[in-house]
Amino acid sequence: MREIFKMPVIQKSSYKGPPFYQYNGHLQTILPALLRNVGGIEYERERLTLADGDFVDLDWIDNGSKNLIFLSHGLEGNSDRHYMKGMAKMFALQKWDIVAWNCRSCSGEMNLMPRLYNHGEIEDIAEVIEHIISTKSYDKIVLIGFSMGGNIIMKYLGVHGKNLPQQLYKAIAFSSPTDLKGSANLLNFPQASFYRKRFLKMLKAKMEIKARQYPNLIDIDNFNNIEQWSDFDNFFTAPLNGYKDAEEFYFEGSPNNFMGGISIPTLLVNAKNDPILSPGCFPTKRCENHKFVYLEAPQRGGHVGFSAWRKQFAWSEYRALEFVNGNF
Repeated sequence: MREIFKMPVIQKSSYKGPPFYQYNGHLQTILPALLRNVGGIEYERERLTLADGDFVDLDWIDNGSKNLIFLSHGLEGNSDRHYMKGMAKMFALQKWDIVAWNCRSCSGEMNLMPRLYNHGEIEDIAEVIEHIISTKSYDKIVLIGFSMGGNIIMKYLGVHGKNLPQQLYKAIAFSSPTDLKGSANLLNFPQASFYRKRFLKMLKAKMEIKARQYPNLIDIDNFNNIEQWSDFDNFFTAPLNGYKDAEEFYFEGSPNNFMGGISIPTLLVNAKNDPILSPGCFPTKRCENHKFVYLEAPQRGGHVGFSAWRKQFAWSEYRALEFVNGNF
């Protein structure tokens, strides 16, 4: 039987703040991504063929444990991102097994089917979890997601509700845009131009490859018609992934709309100075009386940053270990 907890909103985060030179949310986001190097991580790759004939790559650290940390990356991320490797190292030192899954097209090789991945797609993660449970023997599985990866995990938990595999013990989401439309709108503002340009550059390269695979399906010239972020989602995300338009995608990709069904202890950590999270990504009212969802909103931390001064690990990695070990 699963443990049941009363999950209040945390009034004061334990995060003390980043190094002095990371003095705003942008630097707290960008500098860890550019400068942090996590060594000592060696994955073993498993390729999983999915039900539709496509594939995803799973990167493993096998310590012979009965407990597993399942890591899910952000938009255009992969298992080698600093936040993925940092979290993997933290729990590998605790002798947990680790699996860092790469969404379709994110492991260094383009996927086969027309669709890629998105914030609201949960069939792949469900299939990966089912594969792990059917082929290995774990007592506890903890899901940890970052940005988009946190959205995918929270929606998966919310949709499956009490019908989850019993091995799923707890979940954590860092820097997750639980109000996807609000965050998409933020990317239109000048202060978010760095992130908008970076994402679009990576996504354009991927769409060009996909257009060569399926020339009658994708009109790559639509990149010239993008004026706001929702244009990308209307031109590419929605049609490739079976959504009517960007509005439907934003609804389906927002955990706020599915959070009520979550039935295992889940920690959502979103920094108040995160440059790409909207006010709706701090669902205080939804969490105040939720039995399972725990909201922590540090004043600082940026987007998937949470650097810790003169520490081996990011604060987020220490916090995840605390939560898994029962410190709410």
